[in-house]
Amino acid sequence: MEKTRTIWQNAMQKIALPVLEALSKEQLKERMPLEFHGDRALYAPLEALGRTLLGVSPFLELEKVPVEEKQIQEKMRQLAVEAIDKATDPKSRDFVVFDQGGQPLVDAAFLSHALIRAPEHLAGKLPERVKKNLIEALKRTRTITACNTNWLFFSAMVEAGLSVLGEAYDPMRVVYALRVFEEWYVGDGMYGDGKWFHFDYYNSFVIQPMYVDLCDYFADEIPEAAEKRERVTERASRYAGILERLIGPEGSYPVVGRSICYRFGAFQMLSQAALQHRLPEELSPAGVRCALTAVIQRTMAFPDMFDENGWLRPGVAGYQPELAEGYINIGSLYLCTAVFLPLGLSEEDSFWSSPDEEWSGKKVWSGQKIRIDHAIE
Repeated sequence: MEKTRTIWQNAMQKIALPVLEALSKEQLKERMPLEFHGDRALYAPLEALGRTLLGVSPFLELEKVPVEEKQIQEKMRQLAVEAIDKATDPKSRDFVVFDQGGQPLVDAAFLSHALIRAPEHLAGKLPERVKKNLIEALKRTRTITACNTNWLFFSAMVEAGLSVLGEAYDPMRVVYALRVFEEWYVGDGMYGDGKWFHFDYYNSFVIQPMYVDLCDYFADEIPEAAEKRERVTERASRYAGILERLIGPEGSYPVVGRSICYRFGAFQMLSQAALQHRLPEELSPAGVRCALTAVIQRTMAFPDMFDENGWLRPGVAGYQPELAEGYINIGSLYLCTAVFLPLGLSEEDSFWSSPDEEWSGKKVWSGQKIRIDHAIE
C-alpha cells in the first residue's frame, strides 16, 4: 500500500510543484506557458493557483502524515501560503485579476474550495496581511454575474471562502444555488447543468463536490443546507458509484463532453467520496484506490503530457490540443489535481491500508462476479 501511495504522491508533486514554486517566487507569469489560447492568458495564473490548491488541500490538512511525507507536506504548506500571498498582493509581479471578465469567479471559487478543505493549515495559516488581501480579492468577484449554470456554485463557494476567513458572507448567494440545483436534479444521482442535462463530467468537476461541501459547511447556519444535506450526499454517493463503473480494466475512461482536458479531474466526486467515507456500500475503498491508481498511471504514462519544463499540456492521453475548448489555457488544466483528494487520508485508513482489490470494470471484463447495478429513486 505504501508503494501505491508513493505513486500518488509522485504524481501530485510532479503536477503541483511547478505552479506553487514559481508563484511563491513571483515567477509564475514568467515561467508558465501563456501562448496556448493566448487570449485567455490574463486568467491563467489564477486558474493554475486555484485548481492546484483544490486538489492538494486535503493533504495539506492531514495531521497524521506518514513520516516520509512530512517534509514535502511542510514544503507544500509553506509554498501554498506564499503563493496566495504573491497572487493577492497588489505589489507582486504575479498579482492576479479577480474582477475582469467572468473567469475569475470560477477560480476564486476553486481557491475558496481549497480553503474549505484545509481550514486550519491553509486558511488558518495565512498571515493577517495576506488574509486581508485575499478577502478583498474574493469580494471583488461579487461584481461578476454568475450565469444560470454550475456557475451558481462558484458564487456560493466564494461566500464559503469568505466565511472560513472570518468574514461576513451573503447567505442568499448560497441558498439560491442550493435551491436551483434541487430543481435541476434529473434522477439517478445526477443534475442538469441548467435546464438540460449535459453528458459530460461537470457533475464531478464542479456540481456535486461543491454541492456536498456547501451543505456540510453551512449545515449549522443555514437551515436549507441542513435540510438538503442527506439527500445531496446520497445522490453524490450514487454518482461516485457511476464514476467507478466508468473506469475500464486498463484505467481508461469515456472521453466525452466538455473540458475533457482536465484529465483525471473527471473523478473528483469519486475521490471526494473516498476522502469523506461516503462511497456507496457496494464499493470497497481498496477497489476505488486501485481503480483511480490505474487511471493515474495510464494517464501519466504519456510523457508528452508535460512540456520540457514540466508544465501540463492540453489533452487526455498526452498532447492533444484539438481536445481543448477555446476557454481552456494551460492554467485550466490543473483541475486534474482533484483526483488526489484521498491523500488527505492517513495511511492507516482502509483506503490505503486494505489489500489490493480489483474494481468493477476489471472484475466484469475478466469474467468475475460483481453486484448488479441499480438506480436510486
